[in-house]
Amino acid sequence: MSNRIYAATRKGLFTIDKKTGNGGWGITRTAFLGDPVSAVLADNRDNSVYAALNLGHFGVKFHRSNDNGETWEETASPTYPKDPDKPELPSNSEGDAPPAPSPNIMKQIWTLEKGGNDQPGAIWAGTNPGGLFRSDDRGSSWQLNEALWNIPERAKWFGGGYDSPGIHSICVDPKDSKKVSVGVSIGGVWTTTDGGQTWVSRAKGMRNAYMPPGQEYDENSQDPHRVVQCPGQPEGFWAQHHNGIFRSIDGAKSWQEITDVPPSVFGFATVVHPRDPETAWFVPAIKDEHRYPVDARVVVSRTRDGGKTFDVLRDGLPQEHAYDLVYRHGMDIDSEGNQLVVGSTTGSLWVSDNQGDNWQTVSSNLPPVYAVRFA
Repeated sequence: MSNRIYAATRKGLFTIDKKTGNGGWGITRTAFLGDPVSAVLADNRDNSVYAALNLGHFGVKFHRSNDNGETWEETASPTYPKDPDKPELPSNSEGDAPPAPSPNIMKQIWTLEKGGNDQPGAIWAGTNPGGLFRSDDRGSSWQLNEALWNIPERAKWFGGGYDSPGIHSICVDPKDSKKVSVGVSIGGVWTTTDGGQTWVSRAKGMRNAYMPPGQEYDENSQDPHRVVQCPGQPEGFWAQHHNGIFRSIDGAKSWQEITDVPPSVFGFATVVHPRDPETAWFVPAIKDEHRYPVDARVVVSRTRDGGKTFDVLRDGLPQEHAYDLVYRHGMDIDSEGNQLVVGSTTGSLWVSDNQGDNWQTVSSNLPPVYAVRFA
């Protein structure tokens, strides 16, 4: 059972610890107050904590803590190679118009994941616009995965909520750290079995409802909002898609759509039980231009039978005039599969110690929550 949660928000990183005695949770530490923290990773291999900041005009910054978040040091940030078609502005540029900005500009680090246990110091970063980076020295340096960056199909990727495509999900197979799957919005699912040297599309069976007729099953136009993998049985995957929920039982080689999900198949966040691929949780909402909870009630949907049936969990969650949206990294599950944490765009944070049957409110006054992680 975990006793610590990290919440990355629009105004800083918050450490939430479980109190001794009454079993409640409370905020115990803050870092980077006032700065947007787009991603956080607690690495239990060496107890490091990593935080990605998006400082707008000042760019993307990356920080590492070696003492469980008490102190931080800035390290290198991933950077894209210069676009050869967008040269630097000449030093003698009298009367010359500046060149158009390069599209290869880091907009944000969207997600962070640790490498395998046999890869000490290795971490992965999914970024916008659509690049996958790896560090083998705990964030001191980064390398763009050029094999994925240069696949011809990437020309078909496009932005969903952002103007450009982004990699938001990274699943490292716990039984084979060379096998990595990534989710792209909008670009489908891609898998490597050789540590990133080659990649294959893994979105067969996914369906979109926003492309012209005849393109619904095009793998490169799929918009999985979040892709997760069951650590105990890595062939089991779940995806919260823009217009549905999908499940794979063959290592993402094919996907099956789950259509009967109360109260809605739309949402962003999903987690899977660490040992049981039949059990997964979702946070439903009304889609597209609305994006708030169905009937203004925050609920979590849970299946324990692979999507055949769902429980709608609401005990302890706001059930009247609640307009919280939960981003794709706004829900997490602990390594035992009992504790859940959910953080919302309106600054609410809820925790369950019994797989979602009951929830307790940790805070209703945080900044908008981008990501939550159990330590």
